[in-house]
Amino acid sequence: MGRPPTVVPRPETMHVGEGHFTFGPGTAVRAPDDIGDLLREVLGVAGGAAADEGIELSLTRDNGPGPGLGAEGYRLRVTPDGVRGEAATPAGLRWAVQTLRQLADGDRLPCVEITDRPRHAWRGSLLDVARWCHPLPFLYRYVDLLALYKLNTLHLHLTDDQGWRFEVERYPRLTEVGAFRTGSPVGHARDRRTDEVPHGGFYTQRELRGLVAHAERRGVRIMPEIDAPGHMQAAIAAHPELGNDPARRLPVRREWGISSHVLNAADETVAFVRHVLDELTDVFPFRYVHIGGDEVPPHEWRASPAARRRAAEEGLPGPDQLLGWWSARLARHLSGLGRRAAVWDELIEHGVPEGTAVFAWRTSERVTLALRQGLDVIAAPQERTYLDWSESDAPQEPLAIRAGLPMSEVYGYAPPDGVLGVQGQLWSEYLPTPELVEWRAFPRLAALAEVGWSAGGRDFAEFRRRLTAHLPLLDALGVGYRPLEPAA
Repeated sequence: MGRPPTVVPRPETMHVGEGHFTFGPGTAVRAPDDIGDLLREVLGVAGGAAADEGIELSLTRDNGPGPGLGAEGYRLRVTPDGVRGEAATPAGLRWAVQTLRQLADGDRLPCVEITDRPRHAWRGSLLDVARWCHPLPFLYRYVDLLALYKLNTLHLHLTDDQGWRFEVERYPRLTEVGAFRTGSPVGHARDRRTDEVPHGGFYTQRELRGLVAHAERRGVRIMPEIDAPGHMQAAIAAHPELGNDPARRLPVRREWGISSHVLNAADETVAFVRHVLDELTDVFPFRYVHIGGDEVPPHEWRASPAARRRAAEEGLPGPDQLLGWWSARLARHLSGLGRRAAVWDELIEHGVPEGTAVFAWRTSERVTLALRQGLDVIAAPQERTYLDWSESDAPQEPLAIRAGLPMSEVYGYAPPDGVLGVQGQLWSEYLPTPELVEWRAFPRLAALAEVGWSAGGRDFAEFRRRLTAHLPLLDALGVGYRPLEPAA
């Protein structure tokens, strides 16, 4: 007896029939080339297109009954004679393939009829590779796991005080110096202890292009983040002229937390970051580029005659407002490149540049505030979506920045109407290995995927039953997920 048919996130409609379709290496596949390649990869079929029976996935003009399938929806029908699927776009066909991947029980697919489409257009996960430079093969694997749950965006946090991971050909010192630190915290950051174990690494532009292409084949777009003007100590360590005290030589930061060292407001420094964005956008084709803007202490600007002078020249009330000034200039540059900026929600008080998406992270109330101001909003409130928080404060939990985000809280989040979508964050201060990333991410990221995809009401007990039936697939994929807590 096989496992019960189950799909995560829950499809819009799914009717299970009698019987199953058996497939194998010789099963015929008829689909657009890239979809067929994906289907062969995830199901292990390799047949040609001559047989009458087999798997056929096709693009349609979406003239079927009921509401249109939209940009990512699909219909799927499995009978004992084969599989037929349709979608209005290749994106929909890719999600149909992932549904088949979840339904497959060995070499069998249950007979089902599914109509499915997402609630939100943006369904993502942030992965921080700046604090710890995770191996490139893991980034490929992580993309595959996002696609499994129909999460369509990887937010790749590439730079921070503790490391610069993006190769900039014009400025090689950013990785020669900024990609390496001499030690890392031991225990929790509040313990204020560090070791003497060097850590570093970066990704070449060629490597990242390969990752982008891999993700594109799976329907995942990658949004890079270069955080500015704060969280820039690694860059200032490589190029002291970017800081507010060029005579001071800073190291790449060893401690977690927020550095007080931020970019100065000189024209040359703005030009430097623009040049970085030029190369970044040449590697990452996604229309959004995240430029940070979070946790920017103004103390150096307040103490700097040059920063105070720049603020006065720009007609700003004071140097604290240089955050908005910085973001406006970077957003304008991205616009000239045909891209849109994304920022964290600190910019709400400093002026969100026109056309910029806001990632509201500090509280759920920030999501509502941003919506009330008519902004494009991705819901990322820390108390519901920060998956680097531990699920509990039990002694056996690995060290985390904070505790208290059980899966039920993630699943129970209801983003307000009007948001572009939702995103789960995995900041890596306490996630130094791929194994710990997977432990924290799964299965809570599956719960968040359902928040982003599935319309209608949600029942956590029902989701848990479905998830329990789904976990053998994660076992087969070797995912080191956190075991479920006993049911209450």
